[in-house]
Amino acid sequence: MQAWRVHENGEPGEVMRLEEVDRPVPGPGQVLLRVRAANINFPDALLCRGQYQIRPPLPFTPGVEICGETEDGRRVIANPALPYGGLAEYVVADEAALLPAPEALDDAEAAALHIGYQTGVFGLHRRAHLQEGETLLVHAAAGGVGSAAVQLGKAAGARVIGVVGGSEKAAVARELGCDLVIDRRADDIVAAVKEATGGRGADVIFDPVGGDAYAKSAKCVAFEGRIVIVGFASGSVPAPALNHALVKNYSIVGLHWGLYAQKDPASIARCHEQLTELAAQGAIKPLISERVPLKDAAAAVQRVADGTTTGRVVVVPDGAAR
Repeated sequence: MQAWRVHENGEPGEVMRLEEVDRPVPGPGQVLLRVRAANINFPDALLCRGQYQIRPPLPFTPGVEICGETEDGRRVIANPALPYGGLAEYVVADEAALLPAPEALDDAEAAALHIGYQTGVFGLHRRAHLQEGETLLVHAAAGGVGSAAVQLGKAAGARVIGVVGGSEKAAVARELGCDLVIDRRADDIVAAVKEATGGRGADVIFDPVGGDAYAKSAKCVAFEGRIVIVGFASGSVPAPALNHALVKNYSIVGLHWGLYAQKDPASIARCHEQLTELAAQGAIKPLISERVPLKDAAAAVQRVADGTTTGRVVVVPDGAAR
């Protein structure tokens, strides 16, 4: 089979190599899956760079989220077992963790449902307790994780403000349903949020960016607001001023979604049931900006790493259903 492999750490476009390799062999409790679609996540770029919290042995295949097919023909969502990641024609995955792919979504959409939308649900509801009628501010609102948070916020009855970089991404955020879109390149984020909320600020802030985005968040979070930290796509990890959180009465909460697989795996299955229902209702639908063949996967991962994409970029192996 064909698979992209990383033999040394570095930028995805430089270190990923498409190779002919043997199909992976399932271990105890694992199953072999044919990859129907593989969603590219920012952690795939971090894996290539050697900067992710998990560092699989070299060589490895990136790709942490797929829609696949079991040997008996079932369509499933899975997180491949590294080092045999999803940017390949076949993967192995833990059988107990397989989730049924929603009938309302095609393969590419199903491949993009799991990590980003589960991160959104756990971040907005379990960690931040977002309430109907509250104001939700989403950084990188046109991105993969951000677009999921926008849709989930709207589904929860929140007023959603999206922050993006550039007019093209602003148009995408409006199409996603943002009530207000702020272009960080042209607008003053803090002033715009305060004006839109009558000086109150945002009740919940969803931040997958870090760096300056966090600094702006702390200046426009409401009394008893919650800032949810889900990642640092900017490459800059902020150092929060805890005295500021004390004086303004806001909470800073972290979300490492992957921990739930270890600490509370049943919650992931319950969340998937909720997401499947929302997809059936049409309340959520992953934004797929590109569907690329397997041969173009390295360039696609690099674009995601560079932050130039909107929504989700999904790799569809040759001959796989789209």
